[in-house]
Amino acid sequence: MMKYHIFAAAALAVSTLPALAEWRFSGGQTPNAFSQTNNMTLELQCDRIRFAPAGYEDAQDIAQKNGLSLRFLVNGSQEVAGFQAGRENTFIQIVDNYPVEILFSEEADYEFVLDQIAANATLNLSMVDQDTSYGFFDLTGSGAAIRSLRAECSESDQSSESIEAPEGAVYCGGGGIKRQIEYVILENPGDQWDARVTVNGDTQRAMTSYSYFGDTEPLKGFVVALLAEDRSEFLIFQNRRENWLEFGDYRYDQCN
Repeated sequence: MMKYHIFAAAALAVSTLPALAEWRFSGGQTPNAFSQTNNMTLELQCDRIRFAPAGYEDAQDIAQKNGLSLRFLVNGSQEVAGFQAGRENTFIQIVDNYPVEILFSEEADYEFVLDQIAANATLNLSMVDQDTSYGFFDLTGSGAAIRSLRAECSESDQSSESIEAPEGAVYCGGGGIKRQIEYVILENPGDQWDARVTVNGDTQRAMTSYSYFGDTEPLKGFVVALLAEDRSEFLIFQNRRENWLEFGDYRYDQCN
């Protein structure tokens, strides 16, 4: 999988024109720039993309193939750059029952994608190594939305670095945004929410799962899984003197 520029650009045969849609920016805890058509949504976050195609079967297809081709076009059909997302450089999954989430392993790859979205006229999201398209997005106005996104993400990154370490075991690490994670398992929870997970100062309820892997042999050092209220999952590990957790496709080592 790779990113590329096409300097002697060839025409890409397309049969669908991008739907016109306004690009917008939304700040807050999860800043994002997004464009929404009648039946598709493209959302850019600080370190990942979420794409809701026209049909759920398309989302399943992307996740099963574990790949997506992002092709950047000018003049409607002329491809000038692209990025092939796959298992080598991204983590692809379906989230919230529908959108496909593409989490980038390298910050430089995501910066390349954001640069191309901001600079070009049309984005074609298609099957890897095929001309079959899942959808087209008009990129008019994306540059301003991406500038706002980058500014907000940079500010969030700086503020997260200054968070005072809470008491207990603290785990640090992450990708585009550094995260500081702490958890506690309650002695007398009163309901199924028997744990709390704090990420960069924001706390939510979670359930413990000691049989997270089912009948499959658990990974070496696995202690417990924390299934948070927002459906995020934190896997806790301990091996000799090492203590760490896994969240998404990142490892966070104990840092206090």
